[in-house]
Amino acid sequence: MADNGVWWTAPTSSESGLVIMVTGRKDIDKFRNNPRFDKRVEVTWKYSGDKSGMPDKATSTLMEEVQDALVAAFDKDPVAVLTGIFTGDNQRDWIFYTLSTHIFGRKLNEALSDFPMLPIEIYCENDADWNQYNEMSEAEIKMD
Repeated sequence: MADNGVWWTAPTSSESGLVIMVTGRKDIDKFRNNPRFDKRVEVTWKYSGDKSGMPDKATSTLMEEVQDALVAAFDKDPVAVLTGIFTGDNQRDWIFYTLSTHIFGRKLNEALSDFPMLPIEIYCENDADWNQYNEMSEAEIKMD
């Protein structure tokens, strides 16, 4: 991953019973404590995976390059923060929290401008209480 955040990864299951690897970011307090970061954005990439629902090597490599470009763009101009990554059941979801969907969209387009047309979908919703982040964090396996 391009940035140096504090991350964890744990498996969970999809509704269809396939494994989904959940990767969550821990060091997000400066964003979470800023009430302007109240919009959650999902960037979804659907792919044809193997029988377990995971991407093939070429798709996975391209996804990592895209992720690195996104992280670098938002590290440079922190109008959004990547908080979670879900991979499995034939799709990858990147979850961001942002202060502006308009600026997020512009930065997303800039970050992806060197890539071919990608099969991504974008969904946004207000989540001022970071409810989705809280739900995702329940998947973390804590080592006490």
